[in-house]
Amino acid sequence: MLQIKHFSLRFSLYGKGLEQRDLEVISSLDVDIKAGELVSIIGSSGSGKSLLAHAVLGILPANAHLSGELYYQGQALTKKALEKLRGREIALIPQSVTYLDPTMKVGKQVMGVRHDAADVEAVFRRYKLPASVMDKYPFELSGGMARRILVSAAVIAGAKLIIADEPTPGLSETLAKEALAHLRELADMGCGVMLITHDITLALEVSDRISIFYSGLTLETALRRDFEDGGRSLRHPYTRALWKALPQNDFSPLPGFQPYAGTVTEQCAFFPRCTMATEECLHPIPMRDLRDGKVRCIHAA
Repeated sequence: MLQIKHFSLRFSLYGKGLEQRDLEVISSLDVDIKAGELVSIIGSSGSGKSLLAHAVLGILPANAHLSGELYYQGQALTKKALEKLRGREIALIPQSVTYLDPTMKVGKQVMGVRHDAADVEAVFRRYKLPASVMDKYPFELSGGMARRILVSAAVIAGAKLIIADEPTPGLSETLAKEALAHLRELADMGCGVMLITHDITLALEVSDRISIFYSGLTLETALRRDFEDGGRSLRHPYTRALWKALPQNDFSPLPGFQPYAGTVTEQCAFFPRCTMATEECLHPIPMRDLRDGKVRCIHAA
């Protein structure tokens, strides 16, 4: 449904004296999502994962420059194609409920210009929202209700590809699991779902595959089952270290810090923190297939 190949993103910036420079924030990225599949993009702040969502939707600022290939159901995601697909077949569930217009009742916002009140009531019932919610403003809703409104807007549009950008911040664990269960339901109905999050524990409850972002790169894409044996089936040393750092596992800290996207040189981005690093890691490392997954590491076996 969605295929991203060798994708890079850079921004043109101006420094002192109008000196122009380019800052590359995503480098040689490969991601794909099939119909009926939920793929989670896991990464900490600054890894570039939200910029990927904006690139797919075509909502990047004017100083953004893209290279590589983006396809939706075999169709190149050009500017013209996105004008027809965005908000219809491709929908965004944003990370903040502030995307809802505070001056407009939520029923009218979800209804848009292509649906009537009966359509909205039907989709609201599906997400356990009473019809009376249609006459409320966003500030009158609880956090959980507002999240369900955002999901409803994507569903009523009939979207086939749904991008959920950090849909759980500020929610209790119960509400967060409920929000992700709605995304899992959409995937089970045949949609392709991209979940962008920093919470690997919650993501594993609903995902089919997990892609690990690090400083603008995909280091590994793994099946959910690869995380079920204590991380021994994981391929990249960073993914294994990330798994071991979780409280329910070894709770082992990983020394060092992730460099910001755009600051990495030609070497492996994880090189300064990796216990397996060798001189061979000082050169660009391509993504490769390994054991039903993908990895960007010469030492993975």
